[in-house]
Amino acid sequence: MAKIISICNQKGGVGKTTTAINFGASLAAAEKRTLIIDFDSQANTTGGLGLEKGGQGRNSYQLVLGKITAAEAAQDSNIPFLKVIPSTIDLVAAEVELVDELEREFILKRALEPVMADYDYIIIDCPPSLSFLTLNALAASDSVMIPVQCEYYALEGLSDLMSTIEQIKEVLNPDLEIEGILLTMFDARTSLSKQVEDELREHFTHKVYQAQIPRNVRLAEAPSHGKPVITYDFRSKGAQCYLQLAQEFLAAQQSAEPNREVNHGIA
Repeated sequence: MAKIISICNQKGGVGKTTTAINFGASLAAAEKRTLIIDFDSQANTTGGLGLEKGGQGRNSYQLVLGKITAAEAAQDSNIPFLKVIPSTIDLVAAEVELVDELEREFILKRALEPVMADYDYIIIDCPPSLSFLTLNALAASDSVMIPVQCEYYALEGLSDLMSTIEQIKEVLNPDLEIEGILLTMFDARTSLSKQVEDELREHFTHKVYQAQIPRNVRLAEAPSHGKPVITYDFRSKGAQCYLQLAQEFLAAQQSAEPNREVNHGIA
């Protein structure tokens, strides 16, 4: 059965989409059957993986409307083991169109149930707001991965998100967990990055990944070529850091589920 992980932060510009693309691609490189769902109407994850925005009608908007199944929406990427459900600007209308839907916060959860056995991991790129779409993603998820930019207001925004997650657990999904906190745009040369890291590790200890995502030119260039950084420039610092994140994540999964075989061979 697939584990569903939402990549979420209510604050924009923290590397959420970059993480969804490159973490998902790194899991696929480890031969994990991976599905990335672009659940943001900006469709940046879709473009960053080289797919057409809108997906010619096979997209997350049509999925939540119930017009297609998750199996029909999922499209092949250029990476083995990786499929994608693309997004479209039409997704902004979903909240209004589904306002009278019964238990509308669970639409995505119900839509994914038929394909749970088809994947090892399902990654959801959430919009940068606590919207109907984000609530659906969190209601469907087993856990949340939180990218945090190394800046002055990082902890303040993280505190707000933690409060939101606690509310989601109380109302919609009592089993929702924090998968981990990922430091993004990390610059070891600055004292600010180190201060943010120290504060996060003090408050959240083992939940903060050892892997850190740096500011990296190749990582920033990759989406314009429609590629994850591991296929755009495998040797770049950005690529190696996301591969490290995937290895760290898979090691934690193996530790948590000793009877489940986990392949660490990231090629």
